[in-house]
Amino acid sequence: MRSAERARLPLTLDVVKAAAEHHGVCTRPVVREVVDLDTGEVRIVAVRCNSTQASKCQACADRNRKSRMAQCREGWHLDQEPVAEREAPSTDQVELVTYRSDLTAEYRKAAAEGALDQVDDLREAIREADADLRGEGVRGNLPSVDLPAKTAPIRSTRRRQDAPNLPRRKVDKRTVGREFAGKYRPSTFVTLTLDTYGKVREDGSPVDPSTYDYRRAARDAVHFASLVDRWWQNLRRVVGFDAQYFGTVEPQKRITPHAHFAVRGSIPHRVIREVTAATYLQVWWPSHDEIKYSGDQMPVWDSQLMGFVDPETRVQLTPWVDAVADLDTPAHVAEFGAQVHSKGILGGSEEAGRHIGYLTKYLVKSISEVVHTDASSRASDHADRLAAELAITPCSDRCAVWLAYGVQPKGAHSRMAPGRCRSKAHRRETLGLPGRRVLVSRRWSGKTLAEHKSDRAAFVKEALAAAGIAKQETDRTRLMWSPVQAGDPHVPGRAELLMQMVAQRLKWKAEYDQAQAVLAVLPRPAPDVSATSVQAA
Repeated sequence: MRSAERARLPLTLDVVKAAAEHHGVCTRPVVREVVDLDTGEVRIVAVRCNSTQASKCQACADRNRKSRMAQCREGWHLDQEPVAEREAPSTDQVELVTYRSDLTAEYRKAAAEGALDQVDDLREAIREADADLRGEGVRGNLPSVDLPAKTAPIRSTRRRQDAPNLPRRKVDKRTVGREFAGKYRPSTFVTLTLDTYGKVREDGSPVDPSTYDYRRAARDAVHFASLVDRWWQNLRRVVGFDAQYFGTVEPQKRITPHAHFAVRGSIPHRVIREVTAATYLQVWWPSHDEIKYSGDQMPVWDSQLMGFVDPETRVQLTPWVDAVADLDTPAHVAEFGAQVHSKGILGGSEEAGRHIGYLTKYLVKSISEVVHTDASSRASDHADRLAAELAITPCSDRCAVWLAYGVQPKGAHSRMAPGRCRSKAHRRETLGLPGRRVLVSRRWSGKTLAEHKSDRAAFVKEALAAAGIAKQETDRTRLMWSPVQAGDPHVPGRAELLMQMVAQRLKWKAEYDQAQAVLAVLPRPAPDVSATSVQAA
């Protein structure tokens, strides 16, 4: 065979990857070393990468999408309140909090007396206590040991006079919607979109880029998540019950974020429109319209002042607390556009299934893949201009971009690069959508995503047990997992790992098919778990 013909033949790894994709096996496994602490046995194990993007791993992306679909389906049309019991604090947790409280009191006393030798030791002890609390399963933020030098200014909660008023009701704790005609319990599908910034073409690019408001588009994108949270606060106050939601955030062709929500309970379309029109978010940040430092003339870190200073005058930049102390007007006001869509959906209908698929359609794609920025040169230029504006738009009160505006952000440190922030909000591939793509309220189904995934595994195990195929449970407490060392000769090649995983997958599928055949002859009631029909795990 000639060399030119051989060059066109597929490589072994490509064929193995194609086989893995065909059988739903992860193609980018992460290798881990597992040590059995009882027997001393050492094994090399390949673990799924759990990527959510199909461009990286199709199998893991599909697996995560199916879990999200199960989560959405289970919580959308509930007729009973979801039960999510929170565990009572344990004795060890209470003792650790008491110990941490004593350490905090001693730390503040030592700091006030100037006992610097005690301050460092106490801070380290507090850090260890916090780590122990996290290890015991305590969630939430722990109080800071350092008292703030200045209190944050209190902003008025009175509504703007130019915003429509909304009725307020006492919000009941119920999350289940009302039943109509004794048998119908409809829910709602809502789409929220930001305002327009200028006319656009079919490919999403602006008709006139010179008049397109890129500054407002970038700021709205950065604060979109907070605006959505404000919308839910207003909606619950108007409808009078704790409405629950499952939503996804996606970009439109014009690269403007919008959100789709499956809402439990029937909400009138008029109420949806009124709440959307009356929702706004005031951003009480320092003015950031004009850049003061750029190029080589950027603020520098002063180790004596422990802060950034002007490169020429050596005067310290305005601290964040002082910069927001006497603001008369917000730096930005974010609002939704007039385009809002809402629709009633009946549970169990074919329409509900279609909308669940629509909600999770783009979860396997990155932001840049959804917007199709390479569809035309105009669309690509539009994305570049928006990315350039996002690069100079502060994303939080701790963003290093503030230094370019002459403001020292919260938590400033010597490792900050003035004017450059590592947050995903400034990256070209995210285009202002750095946060979670899936938004789920706490009482949606009474379960976390990990618990929904566990339900799928439990369903398969019960089906196998019913067919007489017993799976031995592994005591994971006696296993120690660690990354493999680079160049470890015992680690198999990628092709061999994938072939092992394919063989294991085929074995599991054969066992599950056998269990399904047995259950078809001897039907059993389905377990009360999320996954009532799944493929082999």
